[in-house]
Amino acid sequence: MNLIVRDGLLVTPEYMLRADILIEDGVIKEIGRGLRPPAGFEVLDASGMLVLPGVVDEHVHMREPGLTYKDDFEHGSKAAAAGGVTTVVEMPNTLPPVDSGGRLLEKAGLLKPKAYVDYALYGVVHDGSVDKVKEMLEAGAVGFKVFLGPTTGNIPPPKLSSLVKLMELSEQHGFTVAFHAETHEIVEFFTERYKSQGSSPRLHELARPPLAEAHAIRTIGSIQEMVGGRSLIVHVSSKQALQAVSEFKNRGVQMYAETCPHYLVLSSDDYDKYGALIKVNPPIRGREHAEELVRALNTGLIDTVGSDHAPHSPEEKKAGVWDAASGMPGVQTLLPLMIDLALRGVVDLRRIPLLMARNPARLFKLWPWKGEIAPGSSGDLVVVDPRAEHVIREEDLYYKHKTTPFIGWRLKGRVKYTILRGNIVARDGVVEGRPLGSWIKPVDNMASKRF
Repeated sequence: MNLIVRDGLLVTPEYMLRADILIEDGVIKEIGRGLRPPAGFEVLDASGMLVLPGVVDEHVHMREPGLTYKDDFEHGSKAAAAGGVTTVVEMPNTLPPVDSGGRLLEKAGLLKPKAYVDYALYGVVHDGSVDKVKEMLEAGAVGFKVFLGPTTGNIPPPKLSSLVKLMELSEQHGFTVAFHAETHEIVEFFTERYKSQGSSPRLHELARPPLAEAHAIRTIGSIQEMVGGRSLIVHVSSKQALQAVSEFKNRGVQMYAETCPHYLVLSSDDYDKYGALIKVNPPIRGREHAEELVRALNTGLIDTVGSDHAPHSPEEKKAGVWDAASGMPGVQTLLPLMIDLALRGVVDLRRIPLLMARNPARLFKLWPWKGEIAPGSSGDLVVVDPRAEHVIREEDLYYKHKTTPFIGWRLKGRVKYTILRGNIVARDGVVEGRPLGSWIKPVDNMASKRF
């Protein structure tokens, strides 16, 4: 846990600066040029490389407990480490769902011996658990997830009265509610309409139109305008959803937006090649939507980029479009895909530590312990060689099932080292050592509350 990272180019939202970083007992102690570490420190030469804060992926479904035939926390957290992610915020739609303080504590204990990176936990809110929000907070939840549309686990959407109660609690306690924002009734209506038109994978896009996203976002925002609270609209996929988010932001509502790499680098044209392999909710849409999402990344309308890591078995992905499971694994390719976009000039490189470290850490009260390269912060870093290229190979992926469309893609840049609290946990995509991950709870500070 005692390490000096020597002569790397530090990439932060404010600046890029060549410097050394000294990590002692897992904590960043000093940043500067020509630092001299005490005896016994490991020295990592990062000359010619980029040094970023370890990625905080605030959107992973590791499938444990209850769905481990799809994947599990050991495989998923290894994949995170291999890809430069040092903290994951784990979603609650498992079997059983994390909808009480007791279940949250049980899950935390279950994951601890399998964690190759640090992890935080969501609680889920439905009509039966809205009165258990406070006990989940006391147990250590960093935030809550609400599913407004059909999803894995078949968790029903809360009634409007429950949403009002939840956002009142969000306003009172300062926590973030992450919303899967698709209105259930709209999705059901269009799904039934298009089921009769065949089995083309493209029909999935029509069955969950941008209307479902925009309608759900406006429902959430309207409640927030009355009672307050803080929302994160996850996996934003469309121009219409961006417009709805923009309207509420401009009116002073604490609404934030996340998108995912697959919405940026794929389009509906790719259904012909990949079929149901790229079936996700909300759907991957036309290229014009991807272009608007990229623009929103660079202008600040989008606040975070998460993987929505959502693995399934090959059998579930090979079914016809209407029966195939929605979701794909993504935690290991999250940062590599975004680095590739940055090195190609599509996304500003300095926005990556903002979108993928600082902002998610602040939204879920993990900052400044996580998400920052600064004295006093956790010694979590990712070192990237911008001169290298690499090909995503099936044999290099740590997922239990390699059901990703990105196999064979050649990307600019390569994750060379992943550092968790001063420990090098992965080199060149190969995970080393035993599980060192810890369960992390909210950091109660005013800076997170004001975000």
